[in-house]
Amino acid sequence: MLKIEQLSISYEQKEVVHDFSFDVKKGEILSIIGPNGSGKSTILKALARMQPYQTGTILFDGENMRRLSSKQIARKMCMLSQQNQAPTDISVKNLVAYGRYPHKKWFERLNAEDENIIDWALEKTGLSHYKEKPIAALSGGEAQRAWIAMALAQRPEVLLLDEPTTFLDIAHQHEVLELVRELNRDMGMTVVMVLHDLNQASSYSDQIVVVKDGKRAHMGTPDEVMTERMIQQIYRMEAEIQYVSWDGAPRIQLKNTVKA
Repeated sequence: MLKIEQLSISYEQKEVVHDFSFDVKKGEILSIIGPNGSGKSTILKALARMQPYQTGTILFDGENMRRLSSKQIARKMCMLSQQNQAPTDISVKNLVAYGRYPHKKWFERLNAEDENIIDWALEKTGLSHYKEKPIAALSGGEAQRAWIAMALAQRPEVLLLDEPTTFLDIAHQHEVLELVRELNRDMGMTVVMVLHDLNQASSYSDQIVVVKDGKRAHMGTPDEVMTERMIQQIYRMEAEIQYVSWDGAPRIQLKNTVKA
């Protein structure tokens, strides 16, 4: 569904992403992990066409994304950043309604179908009782769900998430990732997300891409990627890999920093 081929991205004449390639199949959850400053978010922004790239190709269903208009992309793909901003007095419902705008003509009003989709998105994210509340009155987890509801109202085929659990407590992190998995399983939505937490990436991903210094270091299933050797190589940490009964995913127990 999504294919990146030999992508290179530069800032101020310095190349920060080098000859990067991977592909995501329809209906997969793919997580991008790696140390701080490795280029994870830059790659995600390039996928969303929010970040220019110098060389390489990004294909969506076999079509070069450079040839698609912004509106065409907005109908197929939605990206949520680490910190999404909206006017503090905007209601949850009005925020979610923004997801319908890529499907409307200039100054065209929302119709009954749009209202039904907005109500569906609110219900899907458990926010129907909060729809008249201002965003500023919500908890961190509720606010993140409101942004995801806006993305749902957009009806994208691909959802891009840049560190969706940042600034959330453990309970809300779990809540948001469970919602992402539900959307993936129930709706077949393809998800590409940047995560810092290795155990979250292990539990919630079909495929994992490991980035270091702007290059692809590893890619594969959690079982293939989450190894003691990878963690030592990429994060300079000793670790023990365990398997838990409830999801069967590799569980990383960090030990000591590897001395240089």
